[in-house]
Amino acid sequence: QVQLVESGGGLVQVGGSLRLSCAASGRTFSSYAMGWFRQAPGKEREFVAANSWNGIATYYADSVKGRFTISRDNAKSTMNLQMNILKHEDTAVYYCAIDRAIYYSGNYLRDAAEYDYWGQGTQVTVSS
Repeated sequence: QVQLVESGGGLVQVGGSLRLSCAASGRTFSSYAMGWFRQAPGKEREFVAANSWNGIATYYADSVKGRFTISRDNAKSTMNLQMNILKHEDTAVYYCAIDRAIYYSGNYLRDAAEYDYWGQGTQVTVSS
């Protein structure tokens, strides 16, 4: 049974930083690409960032490029999202997800349909 557990969300002021983590189990973490998505109230889930199974390739939404950094530690089966210079519009529930295919990378990782397991989400609220 694959399980993904996010942590690190919370309340932060505009311009501040947060670091989200995702702990994975039940699948050989080092063989699968991972992604972060978010969903704000009244909006559809959107892509935030992803990295390839080996962490070499990374992908970001234009809205977070230069502010967010995705990373992974395959030895610990964890993935992180460092979020800096946070804005009001970053307020959302953040989800981590694991790719359904082994050893893949590419822009298709921006599509939520490419992931088959999701975490429960962690709330990020950016206030002024």
